[in-house]
Amino acid sequence: MLADLHLHTRYSDGTYTPASVVAAARETGLSVISVTDHDTMEACAEAEQEASRAGMQFIAGCEVTAELDGRELHILGYLLDGAQPDLRRELLHAQEIRQQRVRDMVARLQGRGIPLEMDAVFSVAACRAPGRPHVARALVQGGHCGSLDEAFERFLKKDRPAWVPKEKMPAARAIELIRVAGGVSVLAHPGLNRDDSIVERLVGLGIEGLECYHPKHPPAASARYEAMAAAFGLVVTGGSDCHGRSQNRATMGSVRIPMDRVLRLRERQAARPMR
Repeated sequence: MLADLHLHTRYSDGTYTPASVVAAARETGLSVISVTDHDTMEACAEAEQEASRAGMQFIAGCEVTAELDGRELHILGYLLDGAQPDLRRELLHAQEIRQQRVRDMVARLQGRGIPLEMDAVFSVAACRAPGRPHVARALVQGGHCGSLDEAFERFLKKDRPAWVPKEKMPAARAIELIRVAGGVSVLAHPGLNRDDSIVERLVGLGIEGLECYHPKHPPAASARYEAMAAAFGLVVTGGSDCHGRSQNRATMGSVRIPMDRVLRLRERQAARPMR
């Protein structure tokens, strides 16, 4: 039995529906999946129902956009109670921030003579947690760019004309929210941060796991993070970070972890004192 614990749907910046993410996972031979959309759990209820019908295990998750001393970090929350009031409130606030950021990006594009309408972006997004990929798709659909890559290169990458900084949740707050919602917090793709000292600092803030296995981690990096997880007593997770069927992104199941890792994750949650 194998698991992919880092998957996205159309409710953030992926292309899969909850039903299609489960169908693709089943075709890939996965037994356990987690949907970890950015700053939203909109897909989880439907994905869990579909997974149950398919005879698969589902772990409700979310990838929270956070920051530590001005550096953006992504913190995965697993086994979350999406109805927990504090978590719901903070995720709704994060979604409002994302929506306003899209408005600001569109305004900057319009200021440069690109007649892109706000409604076109929100129509493409059709979710509460829109982001730059949705702006890029709207630019392509409107004939303003020939490809998503062109949209990012010309307008949406950092320091390009339509780039807008994103307000992010303090890492300590993200970790606490996940704990209060009954979840286990895990630092996503630590290798992308290019600063392993962040791991020890997050341990001091209460983080409980490390995503050691990710498509952008070469084997040596995964081994290094395994050793760090053991040294700090962290659970180990991994996943493909799949955003859909795309030539430019990792495919579902390209990174998968054995069932004992899932059991350790559940054991970490169960070991907590009752609240």
